[in-house]
Amino acid sequence: MVDLPKHSVSVSGIVVDADNRVLVIRRADNGHWEAPGGVLELHESFEHGVRREVAEETGLTVCVDRLTGVYKNLTAGIVALVFRCTVETGTSHPTDEAREVRWMTADQVREAMVPAFAIRVLDAFDTDEPKLRAHDGINLTDTVT
Repeated sequence: MVDLPKHSVSVSGIVVDADNRVLVIRRADNGHWEAPGGVLELHESFEHGVRREVAEETGLTVCVDRLTGVYKNLTAGIVALVFRCTVETGTSHPTDEAREVRWMTADQVREAMVPAFAIRVLDAFDTDEPKLRAHDGINLTDTVT
């Protein structure tokens, strides 16, 4: 039998407010600014996974609006499905997984995040088809394999 490559599937929520700011977290495990998200559990739908991850990391309940992109970390073998979301209820606050929670503009995202994670946020403002992108964990690459 042939050994097939193993991939992990994650989901992220790009939560946008009425002022076109995006909710981001400073992760407790590595200190990086990213959109809330994490590994999709086996029994979950994509939408449920996004809602769970955003709630766990920010305290907010969100409505999942649409898929904005699919991103592959070629180094780690992670495929991330990213969805644009809006707040339904709650007040954002730090959690065990997010040492800081903040609303940022697109320009602030460009400055605070590494390119591979900033592009996920920026793609969520594009009204065209979902984007397909690949990266090495930091920088975008030219191809999706």
